[in-house]
Amino acid sequence: MELKGKRALITGSAKGLGKRTALLLAEAGCDVIVNYVSSRTEAEALAGELQRLGVRSHAVQADVSDPGQVERLAEEAERRLGGIDILINNAGPFIRERRLFADYAPDEIIGLVNGNLLGVMLLDRLLLPGMRQRGWGRIIHFGFGHAGESRAWPHRAVYAAAKTALVSFTKTLAVEEAMHGITVNMICPGDIRGANKEKSIGDVRGEIDPESGRRPGTGEDVARAIRFLCDPRSDFITGNLLDVTGGFDPIRNTI
Repeated sequence: MELKGKRALITGSAKGLGKRTALLLAEAGCDVIVNYVSSRTEAEALAGELQRLGVRSHAVQADVSDPGQVERLAEEAERRLGGIDILINNAGPFIRERRLFADYAPDEIIGLVNGNLLGVMLLDRLLLPGMRQRGWGRIIHFGFGHAGESRAWPHRAVYAAAKTALVSFTKTLAVEEAMHGITVNMICPGDIRGANKEKSIGDVRGEIDPESGRRPGTGEDVARAIRFLCDPRSDFITGNLLDVTGGFDPIRNTI
């Protein structure tokens, strides 16, 4: 149990990739704050499941696109567990409908930028003092496959802009916090959809994704990468972007 005694906050973890990550970190001995916006039933059920694995876990409601709620989330998470060592910024609004930038409403633009960039930066800032004091921390940001190339992504202009800005922030924060024993990396998932976000690799063995020609990606693929980056022995890896895409390019294949 390589993460026994460590304490994690995973935003947007009641379902999907966040849920799968919470389960894998708990199996490694990590205490976990499950964050949700409206999925209270699922969040509380997951917290109970994690507790049965022998770790501490609590469900905390907060919307990361609201700065006031971000502050409350940080305070509540640290109060419940006595500090946060691992921050997984999984939550981030996404509009799947393909739409030209000119067709976005102002409040949609603000919500996407706040949820995918500003809220992440504010939460990092709030939890950094405790990590610095303890001389250890792991921060994981979420991007998308090939985010580091900052290529055009038609019909995803706002989301892509926020995430590619987060690429630069990830690299900068990694440099600034290295002296404090804190690593900062970005996970860039491919197009993992629907129920597959919570599936294991074994669940999809033998299946073929018609678009990529390979097996579908799963939540376990992403969660395994995160657990590796959170391992205390992974302290030489920081400021990096890790694509978890199966080699499939989600931008080039959706234009």
